[in-house]
Amino acid sequence: MLTTRFVDGAPNWIDVGTSDMEGAQSFYGGLFGWEFRSAGPDAGGYGFFELAGRIVAGGMRTTPEQGPPAWTVYFRSPDAGATAEAARQAGGSVPMPPMDVMDQGRAAILADQAGVPFGIWEPARRKGIEAAGEVGALCWAELYTPDIARAAAFYHAALGWETSAVTFPGGVYTSVNPAGTGEDGMFGGMVPLADDPVEAGTGQPYWLPYIGVDDTDAVVDRAVELGGTVRMPATSLAGVGRLARLEDPYGARFAVLKGDPRQT
Repeated sequence: MLTTRFVDGAPNWIDVGTSDMEGAQSFYGGLFGWEFRSAGPDAGGYGFFELAGRIVAGGMRTTPEQGPPAWTVYFRSPDAGATAEAARQAGGSVPMPPMDVMDQGRAAILADQAGVPFGIWEPARRKGIEAAGEVGALCWAELYTPDIARAAAFYHAALGWETSAVTFPGGVYTSVNPAGTGEDGMFGGMVPLADDPVEAGTGQPYWLPYIGVDDTDAVVDRAVELGGTVRMPATSLAGVGRLARLEDPYGARFAVLKGDPRQT
C-alpha cells in the first residue's frame, strides 16, 4: 500500500503542470481542500499543495512547448543518474536529465518504452510527499499502456518493479510493487489501452494518479461545478471501492477513489 515510509521504486511525489496555476489552485482547493504554498523565490514558480499542513503534491505553470497540462508521478530512486541510464538501456529516454533541486534532492523526468513520461526523485532533505494512502492524498497509480509485457520489462529494468496478476470480476489486473515488497508493497497497476473503454481510441498512454476521497459521487459533482470534466462516472468495483476518472479545467487527468485497490 502507499505510505510515506518510502522504499526504492515506490511513488514518492506527484505534481501538476498547468497552463493556469491560479486556476488550478482554485480547482484543487475547492475539490480536495488543498492550500497552495510557494516553494520560494528561487523555485521558478513551483509550489506545494498542502492538506492540514502536510504536502500532498506539487505544481507549477508550464508552457505549451513543455507539453499539455498533466499530472506526473515520481518514483523513489537511490541514484537518479543510474536510474536514468537504466531507463535508456531499457529502451526509454530522458527528456529532463537528473538535476539538483536546491538541497532537497535530485529530480529527473524519464519516458518509458512507449513514450510515457514519469519522474524520479532521489531524496536528500525532502523525502517526498508528507501524506499518502489516505483521503486527500495519493492512494494509487495506474499506467495505461499499449503493451503490458513490454512495460513490465521496462519498469523492472529501470526501477526493479515486480508484477503480479490479480483476478477480479471481469478480468485480470496487473498490479505492481517495488522489489521484494510483495502484496504489502502494491501501489498501482498497468492497464492495456485497447481493453479500456475510457482510454481505447485515444492512442495516448499515460500515468494516472488516484486521490483518496470519502465520497466519490460528491467529489465528482463538485469537480463538474468547478469546471472539471468527468471522463468515467463514479463506478463501484467489487472488492475495490468506488472510483471515477476526472480531468481538471485545463486538461490534466486524475482519478479519485474511495476504497483500497489491494482488496481486489
